[in-house]
Amino acid sequence: MDLHEYQGKELFASVGLPVPRGSVAGTPEEAERVAAELGGRVVVKAQVHIGGRGKAGGVKLADTPAQAREVAEQIIGMDIRGHQVRQVLVEEASEIARELYAALVLDRGEKKVLAMLSGIGGMEIEQVAHDHPEALARVWIDPLAGWSDYHGRRLCFGAGLGADMVRPIGDVFARLWDAFVRFEATLVEVNPLILTADGRLVALDAKFSVDNNSLYRHQDIAAMRDVAAADPQEQMAAERGVTYVKLDGDIGVLGNGAGLVMSTLDVVADAGGAPANFLDVGGGAKADEIVSALEVITSDPKVKVIFFNIFGGITRCDEVARGVLTAIERMGIDMPIVVRLDGTNDVEGREIIETAHVSTLHVEATMLEAAHRAVALAAGMER
Repeated sequence: MDLHEYQGKELFASVGLPVPRGSVAGTPEEAERVAAELGGRVVVKAQVHIGGRGKAGGVKLADTPAQAREVAEQIIGMDIRGHQVRQVLVEEASEIARELYAALVLDRGEKKVLAMLSGIGGMEIEQVAHDHPEALARVWIDPLAGWSDYHGRRLCFGAGLGADMVRPIGDVFARLWDAFVRFEATLVEVNPLILTADGRLVALDAKFSVDNNSLYRHQDIAAMRDVAAADPQEQMAAERGVTYVKLDGDIGVLGNGAGLVMSTLDVVADAGGAPANFLDVGGGAKADEIVSALEVITSDPKVKVIFFNIFGGITRCDEVARGVLTAIERMGIDMPIVVRLDGTNDVEGREIIETAHVSTLHVEATMLEAAHRAVALAAGMER
């Protein structure tokens, strides 16, 4: 689960990492009030789960409370790469002497936590790694051993920072590690981590992602979920208890089992199509669960064709077939549906679909044949 910047800074502050004074505002009037309380120059920052806010005009300076209100009026309601701004963070402006980059991220391949530090902050880390690879230091941390001072020294010298920065950088990373472990994060990122004119390191930004599987242990963090900012289909899927990830294509994909669905995405792409989603109904899908899954897929206006790929192990293919027919009748689905059934009761399942004589239903024997049929239907090459 991704947190907004202001929420990440709340967690940073709870572990003693310095952050600018500020508060979130939902209206221009609230932004003006916060600016008046802070006094002096402030920064008004859009709160959305996407980068590039500054380039899009979502971060602006204000010299007075009245100006903060004007700026908030401009930012609240704007669209930043498909994300609507509903709140702004109003915080005191900082005197920046230097910008750095610091992060901890779960490296699943190494089964360790990757710590990164760069003397170049304020840029996207991918750009830093491409343009200045020598400026990005990396250290992997064994989760059983945890953070040690020598990690900080290696990062500091690896990033080309002076010996005078070893202790403050080490302190920042020790606090980031505390936050990473305490809140069971998958990513904590500070970009930029600024060195102020008076020599302090301050987290000027916060990117914080928490492992969804741990949220039952962190009810306070679970309550931070911004439901309004969530993708409508993903939110609907969460409410219905199905695993769903939205993609950019027009072929809705539904399968039982994560591995099978991932393979289906590859096969659709190999056939020249573009999947609209990843949707896993689980290993023992029943008719009602199939209906719920179809409700999620059909709510996406981009979807032109639905591709069912079911392997009957625990799941019975005849049960899936009945679920498909029930959903079509109950929901009035008129878009093409391609079904591939294999495994337990697959013959019975195919017979149920074929004898129903639904013109929009197409049954294929293999996954590849089903993928080609779905791609052709999405392209309008078949009716």
